[in-house]
Amino acid sequence: QSLPQQKLLTWLSVLECVEVFAEMGTARVWGEMGRWTIIVLIQLAKAILRLLLLLWYKAGIQMSPPIVPLNREKQQPLHPQGMEDNSSGKDQTYVGKRSSRVVRSLHSTPSLQSRHWGSPQQREESQSRRAEEMNQPPTPLGLQETIAESLYITRPLLHLLSLGVWGQRSWKPWLLSAVLDISSLSLLSDLKDLNRRERAELRRRTILLLYYLLRSPFYDRYSEGRILLLLRLLADYVPGVGFITRPLMDYLPAWQKIYFYNWG
Repeated sequence: QSLPQQKLLTWLSVLECVEVFAEMGTARVWGEMGRWTIIVLIQLAKAILRLLLLLWYKAGIQMSPPIVPLNREKQQPLHPQGMEDNSSGKDQTYVGKRSSRVVRSLHSTPSLQSRHWGSPQQREESQSRRAEEMNQPPTPLGLQETIAESLYITRPLLHLLSLGVWGQRSWKPWLLSAVLDISSLSLLSDLKDLNRRERAELRRRTILLLYYLLRSPFYDRYSEGRILLLLRLLADYVPGVGFITRPLMDYLPAWQKIYFYNWG
């Protein structure tokens, strides 16, 4: 990845991290008008950044999150500084004669803070596999796949536009957004030889279609009563489940009102 592309990914990650806070903070200070203004600005900025990555930098299928979070446990060195001198000239592992089991020798045992419970070979394989996944180039997109990804990227803007035209109680914004998401996934389903991250992203988008059950107006007219009834039954008749379902029942209405939780 080039430096400008990395900067675009960084800005996109920043927007995704602060969007909920920006929405809630703006609503508290400037009311509903300010809330919808910041929602439109953030979604517009995200769409521009994603389209630049797709069309200019040929970044392929857009990932979420754009930058993979750092896993500090997996980033720890196999041989921490200070251990290399102690283990030099000595075997780092011992192989059992009868079981053929690989065990780390005491001389190469790292400190407790950086210790892991797998064999050195497993750690090396895991790190090499992760490095290969991160360095895999994106799958080239044809015209059909580029259109599909563009539909996915512009879907939030088209949904906001339809909300402004038909209002929040209308079914048309809900239907338009659902059709765009399903169409995008259908067009992308023909892609072959996707790498592991791209396959995971398409699975994530497919699972997120379930969010339409929690989005208005479908949630207000059909899902809300059934979901709350199910949670109430679980809380009343299944021992111990109430500790989870009762707070969830209180949280659902607040979650449903936050745009970036629900539609972002």
